[in-house]
Amino acid sequence: MEERDDPSPAARRRGIYLLPNLLTTGALFAGFYAILAAMKGEYHQAGAAVFVAMFFDGLDGQVARLTHTQSDFGIQYDSLSDMVSFGVAPAVLAFSWMLHHLGKLGWAAAFVYASCAALRLARFNSQAGSADRRHFIGLPSPTAAALVAGLAWLGHDWPPHFAATVGAAAVTALAGILMVSNFRYRSLKGIDLRGRVPFPVILGVVLLLVAITVDPPAVLLALAALYTATAPVGWLWEWWRRRTAAGAP
Repeated sequence: MEERDDPSPAARRRGIYLLPNLLTTGALFAGFYAILAAMKGEYHQAGAAVFVAMFFDGLDGQVARLTHTQSDFGIQYDSLSDMVSFGVAPAVLAFSWMLHHLGKLGWAAAFVYASCAALRLARFNSQAGSADRRHFIGLPSPTAAALVAGLAWLGHDWPPHFAATVGAAAVTALAGILMVSNFRYRSLKGIDLRGRVPFPVILGVVLLLVAITVDPPAVLLALAALYTATAPVGWLWEWWRRRTAAGAP
């Protein structure tokens, strides 16, 4: 990416917003730690670190919108942080954990994921001004990272038998392909954190937090898998409805 510097004195004096970019730095740090932990064979810690990066990544955007501290610098910084935390880190984790047992096929699956993450972020940035804010085109990179990191976290002590290695490669490559697909995923950015919600919603959040506490990798992986399936299942449902309507007398 080319850097375009503004040499004017006003541009040199202009600062950056501290709080949202500090949270983005937290996400970047967690992604970097995940890479180091994966290289040392600490797969459970690496998987957990990717989810910590997801937490900070979701928080920085919400804070920026609530405090009206959004900026072009923050958008670009967040994108670069996402590439490290949700592109490179899950690919390194998957390869270090299980895919290296497949040789060239393993690193190919990891590279498919990392390259698709880069393409997904580039497409998102280029369409940021014109895209429908209610939907994402393609699987969001944090969710794709949750699939790969959640699987590695859950199976950090699995023996490298054939089914585990091939399954890990398939999940890694599929997560990457879904990121550059044209499936429309519902965006969660429109949730109004300042608005009122029914009491059962709060109760549901509490129960969800309890479930995550009991078995974090299994529950987080299940949530990521459910969200990932929404767009393909919705597309199949609409296709079936159109086909049924076209064939109706």
